[in-house]
Amino acid sequence: MTVTLQAPIAQRPVTEVAVGVLLQPDGRYLLAQRPAGKPYEGYWEFPGGKLEPGESVEAALVRELHEELGIEVETSQRWHTLEHDYPHAYVRLYFCKVTAWSGAPHGREGQALIWQAFPVAVAPLLPATIPVLEWLEAERSDV
Repeated sequence: MTVTLQAPIAQRPVTEVAVGVLLQPDGRYLLAQRPAGKPYEGYWEFPGGKLEPGESVEAALVRELHEELGIEVETSQRWHTLEHDYPHAYVRLYFCKVTAWSGAPHGREGQALIWQAFPVAVAPLLPATIPVLEWLEAERSDV
């Protein structure tokens, strides 16, 4: 697991987020479009959400992917941690590879979903999504 950290600007509070990188056996990955009314509306990202107080990354991942996509996570593993300073929040993102789930992902919050392969064919991408795509691409080329 790789950890990429930046120093929080002016000691801003850190928002912790569990993020699911859903992977198909053929290497495709799922991206979700941020819904209207949220910061970065219309940008594409990996699905996930904030940890609740006292909640583990794994529990948050299961809860968030059920709430957002209507799936039940069966197999996941923590993969990378990245901190990113957005204008609206300083976030610590726990990216988890999700390789098995039950149910068909669908946008339960009205968000569009798309399975992608390389090169990514949607834009704009949420800034913290770009390193994840680079990590996936690097793993793909190592095979």
